[in-house]
Amino acid sequence: MQIPQVSELAPDQAPLRVLIAEDETLIRLDLAETLIELGMEVVGAVANGQLAVDLARSTKPDVILMDITMPVRDGISAAAEITSAEIAPVVLLSAYSHPDLVANAASVGIFGYLVKPFTGAEVRAAIMLAHVRWRELTTLNAEITLLRSRNHASEVVERAKQVLRGSGMSEEEAFAFLRRAAMDNRLTIAEAATKVIVSQE
Repeated sequence: MQIPQVSELAPDQAPLRVLIAEDETLIRLDLAETLIELGMEVVGAVANGQLAVDLARSTKPDVILMDITMPVRDGISAAAEITSAEIAPVVLLSAYSHPDLVANAASVGIFGYLVKPFTGAEVRAAIMLAHVRWRELTTLNAEITLLRSRNHASEVVERAKQVLRGSGMSEEEAFAFLRRAAMDNRLTIAEAATKVIVSQE
């Protein structure tokens, strides 16, 4: 099956921005040329893992292609920092496919693994898959954060209502009081509830 071009997958979106970390100059240059031919933007091409981390933090690429064996800092430890900081998905590059090496790479949360030599089609597929999976993960994390926030807000409102009911209000009156306080002070109900709780502590 033919792999769709980037433009076919996302015609209304800007080209994917890719950071390359590869210590072998010829491979680094070849990768950059391949990505440009695929319609992607190369935001940087560095030769060690620490430079990759630093540039990733400043450029916020969509995907990072990272060699495993590099000077100064190896690709796996660099990938671990990048993914834990939720900067971008990392696709690791290696001349080896030893199971222990792959397992070590997987343990740091990488989003792809390419064994050299690879074709342009394989690079494109790995980048697109990593990008899609990263978007799904960040969306899921945002939904989880929102749910936790809502649950916390609900708990705070319930605590404030209990405080107000202790002063003689009914549950309906307590909620109405919180709603008015929120509107009058341009707060969320949870923020108004927090003020009620704090005032009683």
